[in-house]
Amino acid sequence: MNIEKACRTDARKITDVAIRSKNYWNYGAEQIAAWKEELTVTAGYIDDNQVFKLMVDDHMVGFYAFRSGNGKMVKLDFLFVEPEYIGRGYGKVLMADLLQRVKETDGEKITVDVDPNAEMFYEKVGFKVVGQLKSSIKNRFLPIMEMEIKPAPGEASCTAQDGDR
Repeated sequence: MNIEKACRTDARKITDVAIRSKNYWNYGAEQIAAWKEELTVTAGYIDDNQVFKLMVDDHMVGFYAFRSGNGKMVKLDFLFVEPEYIGRGYGKVLMADLLQRVKETDGEKITVDVDPNAEMFYEKVGFKVVGQLKSSIKNRFLPIMEMEIKPAPGEASCTAQDGDR
């Protein structure tokens, strides 16, 4: 198992993973079709953002994608796992990799608009609901969730005074 940066040639496979994963929640074909544009990851998107794929035995089992927002905020646009791998820990593997990469870029907060079916997953890994967004499905809202990124013990930045002692 390894996580690698996606290439623009992965766009179709990544989009297929997103659509199959969304289908896991038994949305109707009409709704999935309505979301097709939102679930499509283009080569241009891959060029302009951070997209990583999880490979198991040369098979893509999931991916995530994020972009830098304002300041030290990161927007998680996608995190999807193939349906047959859901519930087997691969989402947590992707999340751990995301958190490490965000820490390496000095990010302080991750925000994500969450499908209500995935809300419990995000809560389990440390996200909190901070608002809601009107869904494209009538009378439905999506949770907006955030996670504050805190340095691990011993990672806190030193001040000039610390080095003077």
